[in-house]
Parts: sequence; C-alpha cells; structure tokens
Amino acid sequence: MSTSSSLLVVGSVGLDTVETRAGKRADVLGGAASYFSVAASFLAPVRLTAVVGTDFPDAHTKLLETHAVDLAGLERVAGRTFRWSGVYAADFSTRTTLDTQLNVFQDFRPKLPAAWTDSEYVFLANIDPVLQLGVLEQTKKPRFVACDTMNFWIEGKRPDLVRLLERVDMLLLNDEEARQLSGQANLPAAARAIRAMGPKAVVIKRGDAGALLFHEAGVFSAPAFPIENVVDPTGAGDSFAGGFMGWMAREGDISPATIRTAMILGSVLASFSVEDFSLDRFRRLDLGQIRERFAAFSELVHFEKIKI
Repeated sequence: MSTSSSLLVVGSVGLDTVETRAGKRADVLGGAASYFSVAASFLAPVRLTAVVGTDFPDAHTKLLETHAVDLAGLERVAGRTFRWSGVYAADFSTRTTLDTQLNVFQDFRPKLPAAWTDSEYVFLANIDPVLQLGVLEQTKKPRFVACDTMNFWIEGKRPDLVRLLERVDMLLLNDEEARQLSGQANLPAAARAIRAMGPKAVVIKRGDAGALLFHEAGVFSAPAFPIENVVDPTGAGDSFAGGFMGWMAREGDISPATIRTAMILGSVLASFSVEDFSLDRFRRLDLGQIRERFAAFSELVHFEKIKI
C-alpha cells in the first residue's frame, strides 16, 4: 500500500437539529465537509476548508482534531454557524427540512492555505458551483477531482455547474438529481449524458439501494450494507464520498480497479455513519471494524463463476 496522497475537501461545517424515529438531537455536528473529513480520516489525512461562526462548540473542533483533520483552512468569523434542521419519515423514505440558516456560510469565499494548492485529490462538497470552481482555480494540478451537487444548483446555477463539470473527473449525485441534470429518466442513459458533459466517471447514489458507478471500465454496482437499526441517515452520502476519496488518496492511484474498491469503502463508511446521530458512530469506530465490514461486503456480493 502506498503512502497517502494529499486530500482536500471544501464544503459546509454546521450545526444540525435532527429528528428521526430513534429520537431527536439539537445542535449536533453536521455539514457535508464534517462527515466527509471524519469518514476519510480513517484512510488518509484530510485538509478541511470551511467556515464556522463564533458559536461553534470547541467539542466539535476537538472531534475533527482527534481524527487528525488539518484545520488550517477552517475560518472562524464573527456571527452564527450554518444551521440546518429536519425530520425524517418513520421509514426514512423522505426527509423534511424545517429550517436552514446560512449565517456565516452565506458570505463564505473559500481561500486555500498556500501550502494546500498542491493537493492531489480534491473533493468539492455540495456548495455553490461558483465557489467550487473558485477552489479548483486555486489548485495547481490535482490528480483527481470529484464533486457533489444538488437539485437547487442544477435548477438555479446550471450554466456554472456545467462549466464546473468540464473540469472534474467524477460527479456524485443521487438518482433524482441525475435525472434532473441529464433530462433522462433511465439511469444508464442519464449517466452517459452526464459523462458527455465532462466527468469521466459518474456515481449515482440510490440510498438503501446502494450506488452505481458509470466509468470507462463499464458499470459497477456497490450495494448498501443491510443495517437493521438505522438511526440517522443525514450524512450517509458525504460519508460515502469520504470513504471513496480516502481510499483513492491512500492508494495514490486512479485506475478503474482502485475506483471500484473505493466504491465499496464508500459504502462501508456510509453504513457506519447511519448507525448513530451526527458523527457519533465514528467516535467509536476503528480501522479493525472497517476491515471487518469490508470483508462482510466481499461476502455479500461474492458468487462463483460457473457455466450455466
């Protein structure tokens, strides 16, 4: 296994208030970049660029530091931290946003520390594509760039998003967003249309149905690990991205085989994240447990090739 390569993430760090059938938690650590960073940290060191307000609890900062996340790019400015609150249906099929407060995130203009412009692996979490492009322009020559997006940007900032897609290697989005962006109802057709926009690879996340990878080597399906007691699925997609990019950076390789393995590591980290509120499951997670579940994934999808 090779020495880890530099891994940069830019996105939101915030405070979430979440209610599910398992209970309710207020002002817990949230944000795409938070989930990504801690999930990826089990596999590779992470550089985090985000903004928080003066009300951001020290305990949350310490959690990130405990996972050796480099916080040189975490701005602390006067004002309140980004906040989101939502409630999930009993079967987790839908999520209703109750409140979103951008606060200091509204004026966020990511500025990379000078030493980070050489980052080899870059993940642009779900923020305004104008900001995602701005970050990309501050980097020198990253080996692999992946980005996330959402229906809000697809509808409201499509020209900027299209410009971004011309410069990334991979796009992660869910099935609804893939259909919206491509105008295609069929997912393989949607992926083909999106790849024609620039990304060499497209990952379509399908919740508890797992994720599909469309890339130069064909199509690859990563199942979702069957979890009996789902507690909070809020950060599953970002944890998936963290596991995925963490493996890519750890291996220092962008081959199709590495990308396929990264898909499974993404599913592994996502499966842990839903087992507790916020990032709490990661507090008691170690590499040994990750290896065990990775092995369980291998058994989950293994079958003998025989002549039929």
